[in-house]
Formats: sequence, structure tokens, C-alpha cells
Amino acid sequence: MEEKLITLFHTYESVAYLISIAINIVISILGVVPSVFLTAANLAVFGFWKGTFLSFVGEAVGAIVSFVLYRKGFHKLSETKWFSYPKVKRLLEAEGVEAFSLILSLRLLPFVPSGLVTFVAAIGHTSLLIFIIASSLGKLPALLLEAYSVYQVMNWTWQGKVISTLLSVFLFIFTCTSIAVIKSDDSKC
Repeated sequence: MEEKLITLFHTYESVAYLISIAINIVISILGVVPSVFLTAANLAVFGFWKGTFLSFVGEAVGAIVSFVLYRKGFHKLSETKWFSYPKVKRLLEAEGVEAFSLILSLRLLPFVPSGLVTFVAAIGHTSLLIFIIASSLGKLPALLLEAYSVYQVMNWTWQGKVISTLLSVFLFIFTCTSIAVIKSDDSKC
């Protein structure tokens, strides 16, 4: 996918920035597609700092567009049983400083899906301005870490090799744990 994006950016050089931002908006609206391949393409075509900045702008704009669309289309869902869990309900009902703190802290956590945070904030009581500020501030450190990691792996530096090794170990442990859980569930049947 990354190579196709790189080709697309080179083919349409004059509007490559806009294409990248548009793709990031689509990724944000979908909510479940990882953006790491787009970050990698941005870094490869535009360099580290411009590529990182472009990815940040794309993710920030994408989150804002998603928030507005989710708010218009799904606001009534906040009244359903699906959102009765205490942590989700807290974000749904949060306003002002509490909403800001929750969104910021959830954006800083690497394993919390960005689309889920946007969705819950949008159907809750969070204002657009609070969301924009907290979401953008929270995305910055995560994106810098992602861009640095992707850049190191792309250039196969020693840091990239360490990142790849740690990722491989994590995936191996995750796979083994998942298989063990599945086997234990099968034995209960």
C-alpha cells in the first residue's frame, strides 16, 4: 500500500499534500484503518519533518471531520445500552476540563483506538473546540513516536532493527497468548 501511495504522490506532485490529507480524513472517518502506511509514504516522499507535519495535519483534520460527522449521524446512539459501561459513560458525559483531560490522556495511550475516542466524544457532551485542542495535543507525541519508529525501520538503522525485534517479540507473545486462550475456551465446550 505504501508503494502505491508513494507513486500516487509522485504522479500528482502539485496536489500530493492535499491527497495525503484527504486519505487521512478517510482513514479517520473509517475509524479502524491504521494510518502507519500513510505516515511511511509521507516520510518517504516529503522527508522526516515535512512528512511528520503533513501526517499530523491530516490526522488532526481527519479527527475534526470525523467528530462533526459522528456528531451529526450518531448522536442518538449515546442513549443506547451499548454505552452504559462506566469508563465510556464518563467520557460521554464529560464536559469542559474533564472532557479535555480524558481526550488528551486517551490520545496519549498508544493502544486506545483513535476512532473510538473520536466517536464517543462526538456522541457525548464534549464541545468541538475542547475536542480539537485535546485531540490535537494528544496526537502530537503519539505521531512523533510513530514517525520516528517508521523512519528508523524504513532506513533500517540499529534503532529500526531494535524496533522490529521488539515488535516481533510482542507479536509472538500476543499470538501464543491468543492461541492459549482459544484452546482453553475450546476445552470448556
